[in-house]
Amino acid sequence: MNERKKLTRRDFLKLLWHGFLSSTLLASGGLGYSALVEPGLFSVETVRLKLKRLPKSFSGLRVVQISDIHMGGWMNLERFQHVADLLLAEKPDVLLITGDFLLAHRLTVDIEQAIDDLTGVLFSLAEAIPSFAVLGNHDYWIDPDAVRLMLTSSGVTDLTNAVFTLSRGSDSLHLCGVDDVWEGDVRLEDVIAQLKDDSVAILLAHEPDYADTSAATGKFDLQVSGHTHGGQVAVPFLGPPILPYLGQKYHTGLYKIGNMLQYTNRGVGMLRLAVRFNCRPEITIFILDEDE
Repeated sequence: MNERKKLTRRDFLKLLWHGFLSSTLLASGGLGYSALVEPGLFSVETVRLKLKRLPKSFSGLRVVQISDIHMGGWMNLERFQHVADLLLAEKPDVLLITGDFLLAHRLTVDIEQAIDDLTGVLFSLAEAIPSFAVLGNHDYWIDPDAVRLMLTSSGVTDLTNAVFTLSRGSDSLHLCGVDDVWEGDVRLEDVIAQLKDDSVAILLAHEPDYADTSAATGKFDLQVSGHTHGGQVAVPFLGPPILPYLGQKYHTGLYKIGNMLQYTNRGVGMLRLAVRFNCRPEITIFILDEDE
C-alpha cells in the first residue's frame, strides 16, 4: 500500500512539472500548436519487423496497434471514429490494443457514456478485424470489470494472462497478453504454460519496461506496449522530460532486448493535460517478415 501511494504522489509531481513545461511552451508561443493542432495530427507509422521464427505463411502479415485511447478526456467519439477510419484504411489483418481505454480515477456518468461510445466503435472494428487487447493502469483505477465487460460486448478478445493462436495451414502465430503490470495480477508463467509449441509469439503488455522480464524468458519474439504516450512532449535533442513509472527505459519506438524486439506506441489519446509537442499521436502498422 505504501509503495502505491508513493508512486501516485510521484506521478502527481510529474504532472505539476508537465504543467510548468506547458507554461513555458505558452510563453514561447508554442502552446496553441501543442494544445490545438498536434494532438489531432495522427501519425500512421509503418514498421517492418523481421522475426526469426516467423513462418513463411505469415510473412507480410499486417498487424495494427493502437494504445492509450483515454476516452473521457480529450478523446471523444468523433476523434476515436477518425482513428478507427485511419487504421481500417490500412487493411490490417489483426488489431492489437495495449490498454488505457479510459481516463479517470472512478466510474462516473461521463465515463459510462465514454464506455458506450467506445463499445460502438470497437464493435465495428472487431467485426472487420480480429481484435485483441489487454488492460492498462487507468482501466484498473476506474473499474477493470467494466472495461472487461466492454471488451466482451465489443467482440474484442481479452488477452489478460492468455494466449490466442492464429493458424495458417500447419503454422502458428501466438498472440499473448499479460495483465497490467502496475495494478493487475501478472501471471507470465500461466501464459508460457499455454504455449504448446515453439512458434513465433507476440506479447501485449501495457507497460514497456516489462520487456526486461518477458525477454529473459526467451519465449517471445516481440512485445508491444503503450503507457508512456512518448512523454507527450519531446524536447528536441533531449527527448521527453517526463515519463511514467514502468515507462522509463523503453519509452518510444523500437528496441531490442536480448533476442526480443520491443515496440512502444505513443498512444492516440492523452492525459488531462491535453498537449503534445514533437510527439504526434500514433497508429502503428507492423508488417511482419521472415528473418532469413
